[in-house]
Amino acid sequence: MFITAYMSNFGCDFKGCTQNCLFMELLSILLLSLLGLLQMNDTTELAFVGDAMQHGPQLRAAATDDGSYEYAECFSLIESSVKAADFAVANLECPLGGKPYMGYPLFSAPDEFPYALSNAGFDLLLLANNHILDKGGNGVIRTLSILDAEGITHTGAYRNAVDRVERMPLIKNINGLEIAFLSYTYGTNTYDAASPVIIDRIKRDVIAEDVRKAKEKGAEVVCVCMHWGNEYEQLPNNNQSAFAEYLKSIGVDIVVGCHPHVVQPINVDFAASKGRGFAVVYSLGNFISNQNDINCRGGALVKVKMSRYDDIPVILGLSDELFFCQKPFNRKGNYKLIPRNMADSVRDDSKKAFERFMMNTETLLNKYNKNID
Repeated sequence: MFITAYMSNFGCDFKGCTQNCLFMELLSILLLSLLGLLQMNDTTELAFVGDAMQHGPQLRAAATDDGSYEYAECFSLIESSVKAADFAVANLECPLGGKPYMGYPLFSAPDEFPYALSNAGFDLLLLANNHILDKGGNGVIRTLSILDAEGITHTGAYRNAVDRVERMPLIKNINGLEIAFLSYTYGTNTYDAASPVIIDRIKRDVIAEDVRKAKEKGAEVVCVCMHWGNEYEQLPNNNQSAFAEYLKSIGVDIVVGCHPHVVQPINVDFAASKGRGFAVVYSLGNFISNQNDINCRGGALVKVKMSRYDDIPVILGLSDELFFCQKPFNRKGNYKLIPRNMADSVRDDSKKAFERFMMNTETLLNKYNKNID
């Protein structure tokens, strides 16, 4: 993949090489690529997961006798992979609206939930999603206050216009790369008078201006997180595909999607933007939830590796790590995320669901992924 990423920069296309020059062209590419590797700084690895939800059964499973909520068991098997990344992102698809805590359709999650996500290794929580206004504007403000008090970074929702100006764009220096993270949603489920609260919505002119500002303020890489698509559909719709092309055209490097609750394909174009590369993850699926459809029973942890080449940030490659959400047995215990390579940790009563989720999702990704490890 590394060699492929730079072929266009060196003026060679394997398919276009004649038989007479194939050996010399190949040798040149290998030597130049090796030189590039020697010139590269340390790599930067970003990790992304999908919808972190709190349905009613999850609330009951996490509740303890003293009235608090415990989630450590949920992430115990996956947190090492999350923490191995330099920066990890999750979509917090439930406001922290305070008691009484509620599941679907109007979520209000315990304050312990984002704390547990942070302890599991997540550095950024996305708030631009269709459930952020489930508890109205006050619920958004309380969510922001709780996250701020705990030092948990977030983006996509703001107290007011002034707050948005101060917080946008979110740019993080990760291993020497200045990376901007922007987050947008197609809409929200409730339309109460939430003003002055602002939720970032998918609008071309707004996104284009945010991308421009991010680059003006020093962002070398722009990652846009999109809450989009059709629920429960395993392939992106035409609007997703067209909008991904638009984002590429305005200089976005990485697009990561949530909302469908199922995993959708991942495409990488290593030749985009003069060899910098462009990646789109159409949907990460669920991170943790109580949804029952077999394709909703897990998700993908997608990792993006980047580095510099001739002082230009480039995408080296993407990988996907599938995991399964195991529900409690007879309402005992808690929900637990189990990575694909830890099948031995799956209970006997969950093995068939685990295998079906993995088979369905792997079949999809093997067929439609492009340039993925």
